[in-house]
Amino acid sequence: MGKMREAVLEVAGREVVITNPDKTFFSEVGYTNLDLVKYYAAVAEGALRGIAGRPIVLKRYVDGVQSEPFFQKRAPEHRPEWVETVELRFPSGRTAREIVVRDAAQLLWIVNLGCIDLNPHPVRTDDLEHPDELRVDLDPGPGVSWDDVRRVTLLVRDVLDEHGLHGWPKTSGSRGMHVYARIATRFSFDQVRRAALALAREVERRAPEHASSKWWKEERRGVFLDYNQNAKDRTVAAAWSVRPTPDARVSMPLQWDEVAGCDPAAFTLGTAPARFAERGDASAGIDASVGSLDSLLQLSASQEVAGFGDAPWPPHYRRQRDEPPRVAPSRRKAADANKERSGPGADKLPRARRRSTQPLITVAKAAHEAEARAGLERWKARHPAAAARLQVDDILVDSMRGRSTTWTRIRINLRHVPESERPAEEPPVPDYDPWRTSGRGRPGSRTPKTRSSS
Repeated sequence: MGKMREAVLEVAGREVVITNPDKTFFSEVGYTNLDLVKYYAAVAEGALRGIAGRPIVLKRYVDGVQSEPFFQKRAPEHRPEWVETVELRFPSGRTAREIVVRDAAQLLWIVNLGCIDLNPHPVRTDDLEHPDELRVDLDPGPGVSWDDVRRVTLLVRDVLDEHGLHGWPKTSGSRGMHVYARIATRFSFDQVRRAALALAREVERRAPEHASSKWWKEERRGVFLDYNQNAKDRTVAAAWSVRPTPDARVSMPLQWDEVAGCDPAAFTLGTAPARFAERGDASAGIDASVGSLDSLLQLSASQEVAGFGDAPWPPHYRRQRDEPPRVAPSRRKAADANKERSGPGADKLPRARRRSTQPLITVAKAAHEAEARAGLERWKARHPAAAARLQVDDILVDSMRGRSTTWTRIRINLRHVPESERPAEEPPVPDYDPWRTSGRGRPGSRTPKTRSSS
């Protein structure tokens, strides 16, 4: 029998057409587009709790997880009349009319566009300038154990409790955890971000060996609490989202007593519907637990008095008044050293080389991951002695967000290579620049940002 060209599901009083239902979306486990749609139909009540009434960025995998996704903020021109939109204004000054989902039919319609995971903004359509959610994104660094992630997550709970907020945990569906807290809609994006930074610094103070609030990767240790996920225009995968992993993991809401013993690999597209049917949604009470940021903002003020000012913002944001230099500490040191050499005869002195506490070098930047990995293999062939000393978590593969698609950067941590044997950093090969090749805007006018992999 040939493949079905389309299927029709009746949901929320509407008929939703599913195109290419037999297309394989997860090649390693065999799940199809229709399997994905039926999953979201089964958990719609829980999934809608995280996205209903919120603008949503469409992250589209039109050929499944084996393809490169692209981000679509603007709603498709051709859409059913029952699909709602709202206009957002971004920090760049641009605007876009984004999709708003309120029922299961609208949810399945965007899933059929190739949206494997759901990426809503932390605001609702009735107040687009005041978030109703504080999002704590715990992103483990290379080599960080799952036990450490769980330990830091429980510490986040304690700090939130002490400041009058109830946290709702969930697995990220990848290597990390998320904790959300509902808040009153009277705080600006800047205040929410400042509260998240204060929380991250307090967690780091209590567990400096296991948690970090440092933006620059060369300064981090353990689990990074990404406070910038609360900046305007940032989105995080919602609860019950299927993530683009080979095993189709799910970002699973948990009860707090489940966190210490949970295994994120246990929650997948295949297993999550049964859990939902048996236990319901662990975050079902989140909308009834609205709190205030006043206490965390007081903590932020006390931290400022102690000498902790603002921290770096995402690279595509306009420079903030109290923001520290937006450059990695190792580069600042190199720049300072070169400045000292800028006097008479400076042209005869060697330029200071970048030196990092974590010796990271970039070896490849490419539009597609396969091309970047080929560049990595070429680097290994040029430096076999150094390559032989690398451990698994010394190779950092970052999915970077461009204007409308992702691209891949590969860096190598040379910490296990004796300093005298470390190869000098070379221009990455390939050396892809999405801003130069996009044909939009000024070349180099914006710095790419990393899309959270947690």
